[in-house]
Amino acid sequence: MPALSPSRAADFMQCPMLYRFRVVDRLPEEPSPAAARGTLVHAVLERLFDLPAPERTLDAAGRLVPGEWERMVDDSPELAGLVHQVAEDGLPSLESWYAEALTLVERWFRLEDPTVLEPAERELYLEAEIEGLTIRGIVDRLDEAPDGRLRVVDYKTGRAPSELFEGRALFQLKFYALALWRTRGVLPSRLQLVYLRDGQVLWIDPTERDLRATERKIQALWKAIEQAATTGDWRPNRGRACSWCSYQEVCPAWGGTPPDLPPDAAQRAIDPRAASRTDPVADAD
Repeated sequence: MPALSPSRAADFMQCPMLYRFRVVDRLPEEPSPAAARGTLVHAVLERLFDLPAPERTLDAAGRLVPGEWERMVDDSPELAGLVHQVAEDGLPSLESWYAEALTLVERWFRLEDPTVLEPAERELYLEAEIEGLTIRGIVDRLDEAPDGRLRVVDYKTGRAPSELFEGRALFQLKFYALALWRTRGVLPSRLQLVYLRDGQVLWIDPTERDLRATERKIQALWKAIEQAATTGDWRPNRGRACSWCSYQEVCPAWGGTPPDLPPDAAQRAIDPRAASRTDPVADAD
């Protein structure tokens, strides 16, 4: 069945050619220090809740950092080179790498108190069907109040967006909320983005009207993806995001030549197995 995650939806909205490179051509991407550090911070914040509430301290989080990084490197040995890459940019050691991650964790401690939180779910995989399309993703944290109210929480290791781009940021959480609503029949009471770079929290209390609008947006977006898959017309959208895109060398907007479309390009574009190698169902931050 066709499937879509928030990250792939965001790719297409940002630039259809980016969606093509990731989903259809499946071009590899070099891991970046920022993305790897974000994954490390997410892992530490998830594992911290394995500890009894009184033990969820900043010192305890700091002790988790080296072990979580070692686990990541064991799974993906190429990540080890990122520390040397960062060191060449001015940071002297692995300890500095850990310190940067812990700085983000420390900022989270200023925003939330883990000793009074008991998440109902962590790294929760969600999947729901809307008119023949599977929507899916992974929620960082789901909190449930005693009266059954749900709060969806997502950590971001970057900076909070300007007001102009808040709607785009919240689209990801509305995507998750829609999946929860369709599978559990419960409308989440709050959607919350926690930005660790600048210590800001962005939230919204969604309504049924919000989620029905999100559903219509996803359906319209999917029709556009199907159209591009049928015609092979994956148009690049040149903009500010190009400055950190991995594919400039093969992007026609920058004078590059994309690879020939594979024979099964149309199927890849809509098949769930065509998701990004680096992020099969959800969002890397």
